[in-house]
Amino acid sequence: MNQKDLTTNAKNTWCPGCGNFAIFTAIRAALKSLMDEGLPFENIVLVSGIGCHAKIVDYINMNSFYSIHGRVTPAAEGIKIANPNLKIIGFAGDGDAYGEGLEHLIFAAKRNIDITMIIHNNRVYGLTTGQYTPTSPLGFKGKSTPYGTKELPLNPLELMLSSGATFLARGYSSQLELLKTILKEAITHKGFSLVDVLQVCVTFFNMYEYYNKNVYEIKGHNPGDFNQAMNKIREWDYNNSAPIGLGIYYKKDSPAFEENFLKVTPGKEEEINIRIKNMLKDFI
Repeated sequence: MNQKDLTTNAKNTWCPGCGNFAIFTAIRAALKSLMDEGLPFENIVLVSGIGCHAKIVDYINMNSFYSIHGRVTPAAEGIKIANPNLKIIGFAGDGDAYGEGLEHLIFAAKRNIDITMIIHNNRVYGLTTGQYTPTSPLGFKGKSTPYGTKELPLNPLELMLSSGATFLARGYSSQLELLKTILKEAITHKGFSLVDVLQVCVTFFNMYEYYNKNVYEIKGHNPGDFNQAMNKIREWDYNNSAPIGLGIYYKKDSPAFEENFLKVTPGKEEEINIRIKNMLKDFI
């Protein structure tokens, strides 16, 4: 393993052309830049779930934790609360995060806990070879829906903004430089941040042509304006051919959950310490 360039000896098994390669390259560049600026290597923890995205922690030489399907967010939250000095970065797929794990994302956003969630949104269950997910478009034909889905896709950024997220952005696996910038800003943000990455699965849902035709970089947008952010997010509902904005939609400074969680009422320090010791005595 090489700490300098964060690589490992693990064999990469992603399909040729997979958008995960771009996310891997972007996050590695962002982490190296942050480490050069003083972020300690040992203070970074990566968390992944179940799916093609999860292999990313095998390929980055850094402290990491594998969670079960849909549980990347609570695992990341637990690590952050246990040691607030750590920088926690979670990787999840769209099925992993917006399906099984949606309730966890909503409450992490509501709490504004200081973790970064990077969603590999290929809009299909790739590891299990082609079923539809919450962001698949209406009519998507896959192994579980051979005649096409009968439901509209979820707009996760709209839901996350409504839930209290203080940093929201969208990247694209074919816009590498912009993706690097977005990921670095998301990681350095104090509070809950989520980056929805349009990560193309060339094997089961090749969307390169569609995205290349419709994406654009957001400019002249005020990310501090909630209503403006909501309107920008609603331009594209994951189902039509409207312009798809890439960049930071929303950014707000607000106290992070762990700051308030760990506060002790003045004069109650000894009482709290006694309670903690009593709770732990049966486990020691």
